[in-house]
Amino acid sequence: MVSSQVPVIDLAPWRSGDPAARSRIAERVDEALQSAGFLLVTGHGVDPALPARIREEARTFFRLPPGTKRPYAVSVGGRGWLGPGAEANAYAEGTQSPPDLKESWSCAAEDPTGVPAVDAAWFRPNAWPAEVPGLRPPVTEYLAAMRALSDELLELLAVALTLPEDHFTRHTGHPTWGFNLNWYPGAETVGPPLPGQFRIGPHTDFGTVTVLDREPGAGGLQIHTDADGWQDAPYDPAALTVNIGDLLARWTGDRWRAGRHRVLPPPAHAPAEELVSLVYFYECDPHTRVESLPAPVGRVVHEPVDSHAYLRAKLDAITVS
Repeated sequence: MVSSQVPVIDLAPWRSGDPAARSRIAERVDEALQSAGFLLVTGHGVDPALPARIREEARTFFRLPPGTKRPYAVSVGGRGWLGPGAEANAYAEGTQSPPDLKESWSCAAEDPTGVPAVDAAWFRPNAWPAEVPGLRPPVTEYLAAMRALSDELLELLAVALTLPEDHFTRHTGHPTWGFNLNWYPGAETVGPPLPGQFRIGPHTDFGTVTVLDREPGAGGLQIHTDADGWQDAPYDPAALTVNIGDLLARWTGDRWRAGRHRVLPPPAHAPAEELVSLVYFYECDPHTRVESLPAPVGRVVHEPVDSHAYLRAKLDAITVS
């Protein structure tokens, strides 16, 4: 079962600094990321009241009339509202599918670097809905926690590869990141799913690590592994779900696999199910040269890529024109 390949990693022993505990955790992480590309992480220190506040405010926004939300409409990679039909994640795998059955409120890195071309492409100001003034404060607090946690995870991942702890974080001095509040409404809003249509179609994420705070549901997250095919993702209410993306998989020379996943459509037996997920996509500094680690750590030597040329191509790929 896929749950056996997705361990619960408690960060408390890692943070204790005990060498034996850190070594055990690093070994478990390395093993898990070779099979499923996913972890459940506890001991992260994020107050559960914070995502609960964000969900409450997000639902207030998403339930506004479409005409009220429309002025905030953006395309994939923008800052604002991704409305129905804006995105089809299966396109990233080359699969033609109907658009994903979701809406999103998207934020991204905005602190400028001082390089005009880089800032125009990757560090534009975020938007916030005037109708829901309570959304920005908890999201801002949550994003700070996610940035710190993502760097800590990248340090753990470096140690799991027997590399210096800063092997990845030396490339996150001024990183890009994206944050989606994904709203998965019930069938009364989206209608019956078309053939091959999902709340989010099958894909892998594009960056380094993704940190997900999710609600369990019958039409929820599924993970794909070679051993088990598609299976419901294990859930722990105290845990954040973490997976690695394409850039980190390339960086490790495919020792680790990017976690392939999808989100099921509203289920026939629970058509009114409505879920909100908080998804933090972490990346690296713009235009980092990502080179595969050599053997014996790496398994495949990919051509080096410019991290953000790669990311832009992926974002463009999932955009529904």
